[in-house]
This record gives sequence, structure tokens and C-alpha cells, in this order.
Amino acid sequence: QVQLLESGGGLVQAGDSLRLSCAASGRSFGSNTMAWFRQAPGKEREFVACISGGGFSTYYAGSVKGRFTISRDNAKNTVYLQMNSLKPEDTAVYYCAASRSGYGASTALYTYWGQGTQVTVSS
Repeated sequence: QVQLLESGGGLVQAGDSLRLSCAASGRSFGSNTMAWFRQAPGKEREFVACISGGGFSTYYAGSVKGRFTISRDNAKNTVYLQMNSLKPEDTAVYYCAASRSGYGASTALYTYWGQGTQVTVSS
């Protein structure tokens, strides 16, 4: 069993930066692909970024590529999402997710989910 706890959300202005953190409990953190998803009001949950267990591979949604960076510290069982040049359209609840069975953008790959952290970007 893996439990995930996100933190770092908040209210910022367009152009600002935020760093989200996701602390994981349970064993074998380094074996899990970790990802960030987001869900805006009235919209479906969408993929943001993922990182392989060893941290050597990353993949981003086109809408955030070049602005967001996913990273992980396996010694701390933590994954991060550095968000720069934030836009109002980045406003959403951001979720951390863990997969033991694959790597990619599909929500179906991810078994474990956090409760989410709200990010609001004002114009």
C-alpha cells in the first residue's frame, strides 16, 4: 500500500512560480513511476508529467513542457513539480499518483492517488 500526500499549492499571480511536493509512504518508492495530474472545475483529470522510478526518464504534457519540471528524491520518498511562468489556465487541483505497472500519461496506469492540492493562478 502506498499513501501520497501533496503540499505546496496556493494562490499566485500569472508569471509566478510554485513547487509542489508529494511525500509517499510505503516500501519500494523507487520502483514506482510517479506522476502529476490536474483537474480544473468542470473538466476531466488531465496528465501533467511523469517520472520513471530511477528518475532518468520524464514525460510532459505539451501544455506544460518547458515551464514545469518533475523530479524525485528517492532517499526522501518525495516527488516534486516545479512550476514556472504560471498561467491562469494552470488553475486546478493537482494530484500526485504512483504506478507499479507502467509509465505514461493514462490515468489507468496509476493505482495510488493523493488527495490533491489546489493551485490558483490569478491574471
